[in-house]
Amino acid sequence: MEPPFDPETEVRLTRMMPPGVPPIALFRTFVRNAAMTDAMHTWGSYELGLRLSLSMRDREIVVDRTCARCRCEYELGVHVAFFAERVGLDPRQVASLAGGSADDDCWTDPRDRALIRAVDALHDDADIPDRLWDELASHFPEAHLLDLLLLCGWYHAISFVATSARVPLEAGAPTFAALARAAAGGG
Repeated sequence: MEPPFDPETEVRLTRMMPPGVPPIALFRTFVRNAAMTDAMHTWGSYELGLRLSLSMRDREIVVDRTCARCRCEYELGVHVAFFAERVGLDPRQVASLAGGSADDDCWTDPRDRALIRAVDALHDDADIPDRLWDELASHFPEAHLLDLLLLCGWYHAISFVATSARVPLEAGAPTFAALARAAAGGG
């Protein structure tokens, strides 16, 4: 949907965005189904809000890696543009999330590596092997692990919608190619 919006749509879009920020294309796509948008709002607010037990940095590692593995350039670009710098992800780490692995030398924290491996396992096998689960449990309490599982699943769903509905990229959001160039020092 494009502006001008009817009053009900305007209310839905306004509550999904920070004050004064125009609604992103994904949310303008969601509002084509008002009932679905209303149902998603509570869960989406939890996943991106302060009640999520994972730190903002952990959340962004999971979201970015999930979107990258789903090949969702739209949602990866939105999250990198809005959150990567804020949570301390440098260009090499962002590029690694987009196309590298947990073994890349930019990852020195075992927690970060474990999160990336967890997303990869969930994406590849819809399961986390016992050994990786034990590693995760050494870094995160149970509540965090449950949030990790649902966060990854939520962003699979978001990626499916953004990609399949052909949501256009946001202005200023990086593409996979731009992330790879930046990591290589090419800006």
